[in-house]
Amino acid sequence: MTRTPLTTSLDDYEVWFLTGSQHLYGPETLAQVAEQSRQIARTLDEAGDVPVRIVWKPVLTDAAAIKRTALEANADDRVIALVAWMHTFSPAKMWIAGLDALQKPLAHLHTQANVELPWADIDFDFMNLNQAAHGDREFGYIQTRLGVPRKTIVGHASDPRVQRELGTWQRAAAGLAASRDLKLARFGDNMRFVAVTEGDKTEAELRFGVQVNTWGVNELADAVEAVNEADVDALVAEYEELYEVVPELRRGGERHQSLRDGAAIELGLRSFLEEGGFGAFTTSFEDLGTLKQLPGLAVQRLMAEGYGFGAEGDWKTAILVRIANVMGAGLPGGASLMEDYTYDMTPGDELILGAHMLEVSPSLTTQKPTLEIHPLGIGGKDDPVRLVFTADPGSAVVVALSDMRDRFRLTANVVENVAPRAALPKLPVGRAVWKPQPDFTTSAAAWLTAGAAHHTVMSTAVGIEAFRDFAEMAEVELLVIDEGTALPEFQKQVRWNQAYYRLAQGL
Repeated sequence: MTRTPLTTSLDDYEVWFLTGSQHLYGPETLAQVAEQSRQIARTLDEAGDVPVRIVWKPVLTDAAAIKRTALEANADDRVIALVAWMHTFSPAKMWIAGLDALQKPLAHLHTQANVELPWADIDFDFMNLNQAAHGDREFGYIQTRLGVPRKTIVGHASDPRVQRELGTWQRAAAGLAASRDLKLARFGDNMRFVAVTEGDKTEAELRFGVQVNTWGVNELADAVEAVNEADVDALVAEYEELYEVVPELRRGGERHQSLRDGAAIELGLRSFLEEGGFGAFTTSFEDLGTLKQLPGLAVQRLMAEGYGFGAEGDWKTAILVRIANVMGAGLPGGASLMEDYTYDMTPGDELILGAHMLEVSPSLTTQKPTLEIHPLGIGGKDDPVRLVFTADPGSAVVVALSDMRDRFRLTANVVENVAPRAALPKLPVGRAVWKPQPDFTTSAAAWLTAGAAHHTVMSTAVGIEAFRDFAEMAEVELLVIDEGTALPEFQKQVRWNQAYYRLAQGL
């Protein structure tokens, strides 16, 4: 079977730049429109904050060409989204069929060719050419009339703010494209009696495009058994180069075999995922089959490479981790499974300590992790190896995906990772410590009100705006807890959303 290593890159994607006009103004004006729209597209494509290639398309002046372009974009896997700008006045009825057919995310760029007006030279030829203020309002109407989800970005293409907004939106589009092409392997089932890890896999494929299926854990164990000892030697050498490996795990150490067992699990898991074309996976400590350890080190390293992961069979969080990894491609920081574990409830200075049994991604730190071995009181297997570190201080967001029966709900909290108040010598796991916005009490109460999951993805690479854009594209509910959150209003929003999303689905 062919093995396909996972890629977490935006290099193969592209976003088409569409320009609307009409034949009313004559060929000379249309030639100017084309040249100016090329320049706008070039400006965006060359911007450092715009990570996905911008591809200029010929100016669109009739309904047939618009629909044909939409269908071509739908059929091209490289195209993750479209940006549209009405340079002149493009009558909106010519866009109906194309917008109705479009299946890719859309951004409406409300801009114009010039920054300043040449006041002394303005004549009506200038007005006919430079009327995006007119044309984009017509385009905005038809999008709203048709109920088209889109991102609206206002400002000149040379403005760094506009470029940053577009770049963030592109990253969200890449996350959606990755989810639509995602295959997820569940090794075993959910942790028994846990509610929040349940969900509708059919609806997940309809909404996000992800295929969620289950394999017996002993199929993974067979892949581990087939690993070549020479490959284990090479991977152990890599561990010793990358991490501070404790003496007992090094060659000649009394626990070295445990490190080799962990390396074999990583190699077997990687081969299984590559041969199946999987970009995300889950495990459960209740279903380890003949595996010698709970996969810890392997999961941590695969997440850092871009794979999605959810513990205890939590496939919804595995989807989010993969999406967040793609959205953050090329940026400092990373994405990881996270869990709010325990609190420091010092009045007025509360902190949340997040961790998991073993599986937190080292992409959350720039420090060199230690590679250690410690007992694990659950699972009934050998002591597992794992990377130990604390996430770097800085801005982050934690996001959960919950199945609310009639829809999926994303709940996001903007947080600030901080240094622990003291060393954690007896907590041998990857962990993060953070202050939630707007404050601990409001954050926790809002999270509980939302019914948000206890498993999350923590992203230190992309922030809340990327998840806002993703939710809009995927047409999924998003509740945000940030510095402006007040609990009474948040509670109202939860109630209003329930009515809105039920009504929006129709009868």
